[in-house]
Amino acid sequence: MSQDLVIQIFRDFLKSTLVLMSPLLVASIVVGLIVSIFQAATQIHEMTLVFVPKILVISVCLIVLFPWMMNFAISFTVNIISNIPLYVR
Repeated sequence: MSQDLVIQIFRDFLKSTLVLMSPLLVASIVVGLIVSIFQAATQIHEMTLVFVPKILVISVCLIVLFPWMMNFAISFTVNIISNIPLYVR
């Protein structure tokens, strides 16, 4: 197993992780920004006000995107496992 192959596997792993988590992170950032604008406009500076909408949006995103996320993760795992003979050489 060469050093280039290990780097390529790790690069694919990081890329897959970013693709899987980016919808949740973007949704969380958008909701946080909207709540922050609302807090600034109404001068309500409650610390816990941000958490409930974020939890709700992330839960909805997980419910909606879970089949796609599982298919993506399974295809990545199958690809890694099916290439084990190539890695051993």
